[in-house]
Amino acid sequence: MLLIGTQMLAACNNGSGDSPKSDTLTANEVNVGYDSTFKVQAQSFADLQLLRYEVPGFNTLSLQQKKLAYYLYEAALSGRDIIYDQKSKYGLLLRKTIETIYGTYKGDKNSDDWKKFEVYCGRFWFSNGNHHHYSNEKFIPECSYDYFAEILKNSDTAMLPKNSDESVTAFLARIKPMVYDLKFEPKVVDLRPNVDNVKNSSNNFYEGVSEKEVEAYYAKFDTKGNAPSWGLNSKLMKDASGTIVEKTWKVGGMYGPAIEKIVGWLEKAAAVAEDSAQKRSLELLVQFYKTGDLKTFDDYSIAWVADTAARIDVVNGFIEVYLDAIGKKGSFESTVSMKDLEETKRIKTIAAQAQWFEDHSPIMDEHKKDTVKGITAKAITVIVESGDAAPSTPIGINLPNADWIRADHGSKSVSLSNIVHAYNVSNAKSGMADEFAVNDTVLQRMKQYGNLASDLHTDMHECIGHASGKINKGVETTDKTLKTYASCLEEARADLVGLYYIYDQKLVDMGVMPSLEVGKAGYDNYIMNGLMTQLTRLKPGEQLEEAHMRNRQLIARWAYEHGKKDNVVEFVKKDGKTYVRVNDYDKLRVLFGQLLREIQRIKSEGDFKAGKSLVETYGVKVDPALHKEVLERYAKLNIKPYKGFIQPRLVPQMQDDSIIDVKVEYPDNFFDQMMEYAKKYSYLPVMN
Repeated sequence: MLLIGTQMLAACNNGSGDSPKSDTLTANEVNVGYDSTFKVQAQSFADLQLLRYEVPGFNTLSLQQKKLAYYLYEAALSGRDIIYDQKSKYGLLLRKTIETIYGTYKGDKNSDDWKKFEVYCGRFWFSNGNHHHYSNEKFIPECSYDYFAEILKNSDTAMLPKNSDESVTAFLARIKPMVYDLKFEPKVVDLRPNVDNVKNSSNNFYEGVSEKEVEAYYAKFDTKGNAPSWGLNSKLMKDASGTIVEKTWKVGGMYGPAIEKIVGWLEKAAAVAEDSAQKRSLELLVQFYKTGDLKTFDDYSIAWVADTAARIDVVNGFIEVYLDAIGKKGSFESTVSMKDLEETKRIKTIAAQAQWFEDHSPIMDEHKKDTVKGITAKAITVIVESGDAAPSTPIGINLPNADWIRADHGSKSVSLSNIVHAYNVSNAKSGMADEFAVNDTVLQRMKQYGNLASDLHTDMHECIGHASGKINKGVETTDKTLKTYASCLEEARADLVGLYYIYDQKLVDMGVMPSLEVGKAGYDNYIMNGLMTQLTRLKPGEQLEEAHMRNRQLIARWAYEHGKKDNVVEFVKKDGKTYVRVNDYDKLRVLFGQLLREIQRIKSEGDFKAGKSLVETYGVKVDPALHKEVLERYAKLNIKPYKGFIQPRLVPQMQDDSIIDVKVEYPDNFFDQMMEYAKKYSYLPVMN
């Protein structure tokens, strides 16, 4: 499960071993500090800011660890095609079309129209398709269709992904609605209530089937107890006879050519694994990719959780279900990382107290875990991300997602320290806090403690939040009971755990924060963001669709409404501008606890009706007047609402066909990187 931050996004995990490794930092293990001259900000266009992140400490790794990282890096990028096809059955067709134009057009590349086409390419690559990475809405080029047709015809048309007997004119006619018609595949994930969410979502997880048919198909599988996550790695569709079938993503199946490449690199990685636990984990992942057997995936997930001593780690697979409106199908993603030994100290301190946090939680006693098992917590330094984890990345993650594995075997909870560092550097001079903080006291507190508050909230969200609570016996899996609201409610539950405890003296006593002023900074920022500043990511007239945005508004709006009697949170006007102010932090914490108790009850009991009511009442609707004001104020700051990353490049140093070292390079041009990836990692054929 991913944590997506206020101005950022997040993903990942980390490793294992035969015997526990000491937390004492040796001279060879300490992560090298960040380079103060490193340029974090790179290009910007549309509503996007491209950043770069460093990989401090990579040079301190052993040659074996560097080889391992390189093989996992190649495995990550080898699956890049998959996410494009998952987001739309036309994703690869369109990507290879714009790559052909971008790479072979010989005409004027200084015209305004070309610049508009170039922006479209950047947006397409950033979103892994032509649906916005956050809003899920389709976007089209700002240049005209006539111009698009002209530059396509004046490119190397032999490279276009058209049928062999298809003329360029016919090809253009075929793809025109895919590119320019906003009613054609309008939304990749449609979460509206009272509609068929499967049919109205344009992702490539289902074809020719209704939501009722999908539910009926999977109803025959046991979803209680230790059951696999049925449907996680397949497309559901009808064959020629009208029978519903699954096309499994595996070697020899759907996505086979790309998965074969992933497997090849994973096998190389297993051969240089740091220890037997990591080797077993990688071998099980290979077996899963070869067979598509979800029970094997569960075995892999259990082995991966047990892999705790290795420095290098990887997430690679069909993981998160945010792209599926009914929460069954996993998007391909990969994150390769190394343990950040210094930053891990804080997060491990929190994880070590997991049972205390569970015991003192405001949720009902019958929903508490008697024993919180196996939370492996760490901070990681990301080496590369791909698929649904890039270019827009999370800042924290807790995996595996299966409730029963987390309950019986534990989980890994991580914070992506170098990603957070890059965001912090980028955000330092954004001016957001100066514009929207209600007064100087709040502003200075946010500037002094805001980063720490954000880090601690991420730690609590991932380590304690996702690992807390339990499902009642007899209640089926969350995706089956809470359906389209499952992801939002789970993220809200984890956020509320973080919010409840970030204003607790326990964290001061543990030594992870200096005072409750950190908690106040966290409350100020969360309420301000949930009620106001996150609206900068929406266009006028839009409602909230994305699970994390819904979750944040649900929490902030619920607390505002339920605290009105005591004026806990209020909107205030100053100089014609609207601000939000927390008047009573203690009572706000009580409100957070009350909402946490209710959302945990909803999840534990599978109460769909109550969950739907919470989300639809507090998490979806937007005040148009407030939204208009926020957008106008934000526009004057001249900053981009969304950020993502150009990935580092690992370059093996060869001698006599052997790797003798691996170097890290830091590209600074997003467009060049996308064309480089197109040449090196295009393994899936276009299905016309």
